[in-house]
Amino acid sequence: MFRYLCNRSFLLPTVVFGLTTAGLVSCSQYSTKPISKGYHNLTAHYNAYVIARDQINAAEQVFFKTRQENYNQLLPILLPVDSNAIASVRPQLDDAIKKASLIPERHQNSKWLDNAYILIGRARLLKQDLPNAIEVFKYVNTKGTSETDKHTALVGLMRAYVEADDYTNALNVSEYLRTQPLNKTNTRDFYLTKAYLHQRRGEYGLAVGILEATFPALKRGEQTARLHLIAGQLYDLIGQPAKAVEQYRTVLRARPNYDQSFYANLYAIQSNGLTGDQKRLAQSTETFESMLNDRKNVDLKDKIYFTMGLLEARSGRIDKAIGYYSQSIREAGANTSQVPYTYLEMGRLYFEKKANYAKAKVYYDSALALLPRQSPEYAALLTRKKTLDDFVQYTTTIQTDDSLLTLAQLDRVALNQRLDKILAQQDKEDREQAALAQQIIDRASSGAGTSMPGATNSNLTPTERWVLYNPIALNQGRQEFSARWGNRPLEDNWRRSTKEASGAIANLSSPLNGNSPADGINPNPTLQPATAPGGATNGNPPSQNARRDALLAKLPFSKEAQAQANQRIENALYKLGKLYKFDLNQPADAIPTFEQLLTRYPSTLQKPEVYYLLHLSNEQLGRTSVWKDKLLAEYPNTSYARLTGRTATQTTDSEAQAVATYTQIYELYKANNITEALARAETALGGMAGTKMEDKLAMLRVILIGRVQTTDAYRQALNEFIRDYPTSTLLPRAKEMQSAANQATAKRK
Repeated sequence: MFRYLCNRSFLLPTVVFGLTTAGLVSCSQYSTKPISKGYHNLTAHYNAYVIARDQINAAEQVFFKTRQENYNQLLPILLPVDSNAIASVRPQLDDAIKKASLIPERHQNSKWLDNAYILIGRARLLKQDLPNAIEVFKYVNTKGTSETDKHTALVGLMRAYVEADDYTNALNVSEYLRTQPLNKTNTRDFYLTKAYLHQRRGEYGLAVGILEATFPALKRGEQTARLHLIAGQLYDLIGQPAKAVEQYRTVLRARPNYDQSFYANLYAIQSNGLTGDQKRLAQSTETFESMLNDRKNVDLKDKIYFTMGLLEARSGRIDKAIGYYSQSIREAGANTSQVPYTYLEMGRLYFEKKANYAKAKVYYDSALALLPRQSPEYAALLTRKKTLDDFVQYTTTIQTDDSLLTLAQLDRVALNQRLDKILAQQDKEDREQAALAQQIIDRASSGAGTSMPGATNSNLTPTERWVLYNPIALNQGRQEFSARWGNRPLEDNWRRSTKEASGAIANLSSPLNGNSPADGINPNPTLQPATAPGGATNGNPPSQNARRDALLAKLPFSKEAQAQANQRIENALYKLGKLYKFDLNQPADAIPTFEQLLTRYPSTLQKPEVYYLLHLSNEQLGRTSVWKDKLLAEYPNTSYARLTGRTATQTTDSEAQAVATYTQIYELYKANNITEALARAETALGGMAGTKMEDKLAMLRVILIGRVQTTDAYRQALNEFIRDYPTSTLLPRAKEMQSAANQATAKRK
């Protein structure tokens, strides 16, 4: 009755005017009278709350059903909010926010007010509007009247903090909720959110423990099967494969979808390989055969072969594992989601097991070209790729310049014979590439009709496809283009040398481009027609003599060119040795590299450091060597000699003693007693090895030498400081002093 009165205007007899007025007043959203509250509760619930709730629930279902799972990685316990993933339901969420907002606008005295704000917070969370979601949840916790609603809001607040990577505040909310009497729904959601928090923080043991406590509160179904699968992954990561297998078996009893059951079986086989259960390992061969023969797995064969490769690798059968990985790539077809992870495993085997760094680089490059940037492996792979890029650059420099120097020493007849062999080998490789291209064309033309399926279908491996249909080659091409030319817009004359090319320098130290900027290689090439023997020009390929002459032009015949080649080899040997020692942790390879450097270039400026690194490398392998003694005998005053732990002037002074010694010498310097200060600095420097004052005293020594000795001695002291203290904070100052000293010398000349 009163609802009707509140929404309709009509004339009333005077005798009931007072009654009508009272009824209208009672409809106010601020009234505390039972009739008014009942009306607003009813209207808020069915006209706004239920509609908004159902819309948000439906949006969450769509979000879950349309999710893209990457089974090559650890699955997230809760699906991370993604504004792109919810694009299809964004209008639905916006409408839900409008519906829920009607309650605080029109029904302030309704008991559904807190629930409405919670719905608004949920919708904003799904839309990735995290700041506003956090504010809404905080408001409910502060102003809410129901403890249950406050707890629900705090669980939402905790989730919002996790999505915002604000783990400190998320943990604070978690600690508070842990002490509260939560109902079943809030307890379940709290446990899942807390497990998700610890998973995001990399605390996998805590995450899976909390997840185990949550399972009794969950019903069987696809979502629960997914969580059991994640629990198995977490147990694998913390080194408990037996418990992982239990979780994978539970997946099959939890009403999973097909993908979940398929990967649960694969993961269980992998975990059995870690448990050493020989009986189950023996059964895995039959399981693989069954899975490969199942028609439902036609698009999943690459995953099966990948798992077979993993088991072989764990058993130490590396070559067999590589064979299965190669088969996995051949079976990938158009779906390359598995391919980067297969390349990654192949790269690891060549890197860690075979120490074949050149091949490892090739596979890592291919993996990096397809691996998603948000993958946890991406950053580490990028770092390792940089190491391998340097390795290939150094080895290529050594091999190329060595070959060129060797060829330059031959007489003309022998040289022409050698060049003819090189050209013949190039022709052979070109024919092989042409044959492969023709094979691809033949496969393509054999397809039904004129669709030419061979170019794009899954019958060809990615490496055999035409380049424009090969996603790996395309990604690698983009990377190479960016490295050489930078980020160029699609426009005419994009290679002109007048364009800015700050990002277009292609490996300045590369021996392949003569240390030239990319724009300087061929900024505006002019097509030159080939010259025919008779002097005419035509479109024929260059003659054998012309090709041989092109190779001859690259040879270092002059002494200057040979000196430059040797300098490149010397630098490459030095850097390669350090890369073996530090980046690759292969002292056995570092030793012969450094020894080759010393043999070929006995006057190298890096000799003190090379002596020291040879001493460390032999010490790491438990070998005795003469390099420490040679370092102390030939370069006793260098920091490398002091780092060996034994010099004639070494003492056991502490940092405090080092400070006191430095202070005394500095006071002599301030008192203009330069000769005495220099003598004490020379004596005390060896005893300060490893202290914080060592480089400071070395710099003071340089300054003192500049005051009492010749300019040449001063410049030599500066060179020694820069060489011996490459990580000192005083290095920029030393370089400034060196530059000033060189300028002064140049002016005198």
